Amino acid sequence: MITKDKIKDLHYSVNGKIAADDLQKMADEVLTEHGKTIKMAGFRPGHVPLSVLRQKYNVSAYGEAIDKALNQDLDAYVKDKKIRLAGAPKTDLSGWEMGKDVEYSMEFDILPTLPEIDLEKITVTKKVAKLDEKEVTTALENIRKARSTAEKQDEKYKAKDGDVAVIDFKGFMDGVAFEGGEAKKHHLILGSGSFIPGFEDQIIGHKTGDEFDVNVKFPKEYHAKNLAGKDAKFEVKVHEVRKHILPELNDELAKQVGQESVEKLKEHIRTIISGQYDEAAQRDMRNELLDILADKVKMNLPETLVEQEYNMAKQEHDAQHEHCEHKDGKCKDCKWDEKQERKDAERRVKLGLILAEWGTQNKVDVTRDDLQQAIWAEASRYPDPKQIFEFYNKNQNAVAMLRGMLFERKSLDAMLTHVKQKEKSVPADELFKQASVR
Repeated sequence: MITKDKIKDLHYSVNGKIAADDLQKMADEVLTEHGKTIKMAGFRPGHVPLSVLRQKYNVSAYGEAIDKALNQDLDAYVKDKKIRLAGAPKTDLSGWEMGKDVEYSMEFDILPTLPEIDLEKITVTKKVAKLDEKEVTTALENIRKARSTAEKQDEKYKAKDGDVAVIDFKGFMDGVAFEGGEAKKHHLILGSGSFIPGFEDQIIGHKTGDEFDVNVKFPKEYHAKNLAGKDAKFEVKVHEVRKHILPELNDELAKQVGQESVEKLKEHIRTIISGQYDEAAQRDMRNELLDILADKVKMNLPETLVEQEYNMAKQEHDAQHEHCEHKDGKCKDCKWDEKQERKDAERRVKLGLILAEWGTQNKVDVTRDDLQQAIWAEASRYPDPKQIFEFYNKNQNAVAMLRGMLFERKSLDAMLTHVKQKEKSVPADELFKQASVR
């Protein structure tokens, strides 16, 4: 049992003792349970004498017994003090010997109590934008482009931005062809930006049958280090030029995308855009409320959680910049501002605790439908959605993390229903300037 404790803010240091007789009794219980399935020569399964089991397995049984006793002591202490652990305790058993009482010490942090937050005294700004009909027109044009056909043009036609050029090309550096710089009858969409900067621009204006050189400079950040920042020449031959022919905007096109008519399609697009406006406004209100909570709510933070958050951010930063190179030997973006990063870690921990506690107190729940919709939304952003579904089916830790993120988001949205909102008219593009929720 725990016999002594020392408390400083959220940090606890405790000392306790497990009597040798109690520990041996618990070890015997462990041995007896395992003895039901252990097979030993000369004994029937489940009939190995305890004395024999002790001779062979007593050390490992003691280990299990100590873990069990420590957990029982800690659980009783936590229940009595009405506290909640912020993480696994650090335990010290140094000096203990078999057959003697176990004297131990533990150190751990506890979760703070959430101070009362009067949400009705908080005001956030809700940005409201008038739907821009230009966005509807742009969406309609994108639908037409998605269903366009690339028709081959005659030999007099000069390639334009947006056309498809079917080309052969071969790259040279200092007169020597380089590996990976050659292709035959490659379909290149002019203006797509899929080639080295300047390459596609020099194709524009050429006709079928033209043979010419394209001179470019590889970007300094190019993935192939032997080419990065170097001048190169490409020999190019145009086999054909294809022009995208857009279908007419009519009811037939609308039906192809699941709408009865052009007017119904426009209404559908307006609904989608309005929803995007609403979500962008909601995102900004979330961010504003998070800033207010981080600034106004005063609470002690478990150093264990802050240290974990800081270390995770440091590991992620180091992994991202592991191979960065710069002319002076170090990328300027690789700098790690320890003071600022620790401050950011404290902010994330504080907000996470606030949202978790408030959400729990107010019975926020993440349903199975919430999870499925989130996974569907993520999968839809990938070429092969099946891989995302399989990932979550096989990785319960990832599902737990997703559930945690959704819980925080739903808690934040629930909090927004209690604050005051003042509307502010803004241009539509201002809604999309901010980053996603912090």
